[in-house]
Amino acid sequence: MSPSILHDHAPVARCTRSRRRRARLAALGITLALGGSAAAVSAPSILSAQEAPRATQPQSTAEPPPITQPQAQAAIADAERVGTAFAAVAERISPSVVSIRVEARVDPRDQMQQLPFGMIPGMPQDGGDERIVQGGGSGFVISADGAILTNRHVIENATRIRVRFQDGRELPATVAGVDRATDLAVLRVQARDLVPLRFANMERQRVGQWVVAIGSPFGLDTTVTAGVLSATGRGGIGMNEIEDYIQTDASINPGNSGGPLVNLDGEVVGINTMIIGRGQGIGFAIPADMAERVAQQLIAEGRVRRAWIGVGFQELTPELAADFGVGSRRGALVNEIVPNGPAARAGVQSGDVIVSVEGVPVRESRDLMRHVLRRPIGASVRIDVMRAGRPVQLSLTTAERPDPRDSTPQELGGRDARPTREDGTWGLSLLPLTPQLAREVGHSGTQGAVVARVRQGSPAERAGLERGDVIVEADRGAVRGPGEVENAARDGRALLRVARGERSFFTVLHRE
Repeated sequence: MSPSILHDHAPVARCTRSRRRRARLAALGITLALGGSAAAVSAPSILSAQEAPRATQPQSTAEPPPITQPQAQAAIADAERVGTAFAAVAERISPSVVSIRVEARVDPRDQMQQLPFGMIPGMPQDGGDERIVQGGGSGFVISADGAILTNRHVIENATRIRVRFQDGRELPATVAGVDRATDLAVLRVQARDLVPLRFANMERQRVGQWVVAIGSPFGLDTTVTAGVLSATGRGGIGMNEIEDYIQTDASINPGNSGGPLVNLDGEVVGINTMIIGRGQGIGFAIPADMAERVAQQLIAEGRVRRAWIGVGFQELTPELAADFGVGSRRGALVNEIVPNGPAARAGVQSGDVIVSVEGVPVRESRDLMRHVLRRPIGASVRIDVMRAGRPVQLSLTTAERPDPRDSTPQELGGRDARPTREDGTWGLSLLPLTPQLAREVGHSGTQGAVVARVRQGSPAERAGLERGDVIVEADRGAVRGPGEVENAARDGRALLRVARGERSFFTVLHRE
């Protein structure tokens, strides 16, 4: 359980791509600051020119039009109408929003490992016995008979859960079901005649519209904040397996997790889930359509069953598009085929680029995920792919998505492992894949080259390689050991397929 309960740290610090994203955001802040300074410096010279014009320069006598009383009254009336709308929404939905208090049993060692700078000097390394800790979050009623939706991380490892309503009622709650992939959970309380909130039709929501967040930040019950729906389709954050967030600038803080983000009609457009700690006004919520589908299954079955086609995929960058012969077309690059899965049976191949599903374009990889997740299990689906520059149409039948397997942390190779000498050009050391190494890195294959070391700032790091990765293909050829990787990279560039745990991806290793 995360005690305060909204993720208030910058996510995925270990991910190279995320570090670059944060660097770009930081650079944007610097640019804005510099722009402000430039304006402040240039302003006096402009004023001086106006105050002391040359004799030949005609003086302007134009003045800004005065604000009339009717205009001022109209502006005030508009502002009052917006304020009235906010107040009406808050009054209507607050009785359905709850504050959640939990007690959980945790291992102090797990908490210490999550500290930003590791162990605290002088603290015992064993961490002591398990402890009971308290935390909290938010949630909201989704059925009149006592179903409450919240985030999974709010109630994770909880031994005792209580919910408090706006009218002061406090009730014990039980867990009806959790969905780890989306970080959602449904609770049950013994109560009747509760007022459930409605889920919004997400196809009718627009970026820029007003939204209101209600929850219990820092334990402050029924806190109301407002902002706009800043963006949709946000992913790649790395906090959850399935990510398709909406972004908002409504102020949300630790303790808002699980609370509703609503439109001015009082309909839920999202479930507040996380913030970027270094940003101001950057929060993320699980979209209502996804949350509603998950909640319905958790209520009915206590678990979530999803459609699945048995492929791994990634974004198609311009560089990869050229390698796979698709020009400037967008799509989802298939980097893994599950043996005997729906895609494998339909003839999908690694390196195919899926460009449409049932005639609907796939512009980015998350589009493919959305298309598949919205299909029922057992549905027939037509997909269009580009294969080596040629269009191919295939038909497959969705299956039930299996439970994902956890990968195991590793110390690579044991005492007898001897990595190859680090290549000074690539900053990369490799090991042959042995059965022991395969178990340690969670790789199910029998051939490949294991990444033993990656030098900071090297081409290997820029390609996204990490210690424990297994290189399984180089320039579309199978890799049996480090030699194939070295041979493929001799001309200064190599297209690699890399397995990380039970997932894989394509990347390009090249000299800058």
